[in-house]
Amino acid sequence: MYSSKEQTEGRAAHETIDERTYSTRKKVLMGTDVYCEKYNILGKIDVFDISAKKLTERKYKITKIYDGFVFQVYAQYFGLVELGYEVEKIVIHDRTHNKNYPITLPEEDKVMFEKFERLIEDIRNFDLSDPNFKANIEKCKKCVYSHLCDFSLC
Repeated sequence: MYSSKEQTEGRAAHETIDERTYSTRKKVLMGTDVYCEKYNILGKIDVFDISAKKLTERKYKITKIYDGFVFQVYAQYFGLVELGYEVEKIVIHDRTHNKNYPITLPEEDKVMFEKFERLIEDIRNFDLSDPNFKANIEKCKKCVYSHLCDFSLC
């Protein structure tokens, strides 16, 4: 099966998580599926240190903290909170540069939290057959599924 460079790098960033060799500590969750009933979303956390109450999302190389990165950890955060865990810190870790980027908790960043909720609502209401839908050429160029998509501009 074909994988893009980005997919291959992403798999490398998550290798120790997926193989559960990142840590042997009992208080560290790795590669754990979480579900958030409130938003009806499912995800997989990379690392959650229960003792430190710290959620970490690992990326191979970060050039910019995109909103999507933040929304990803927000979804993980809400899944963990619904499971009864306390999350006090969120970081996105750049494996290439060995650098952590702190992410503000949703309740402490009203603007980003509202954007997150708006995106969830937009996804729920999305209709691909809507005549106002316009595919984005820049996103299509980078999409690993463009060859499968009837709406791809590539």
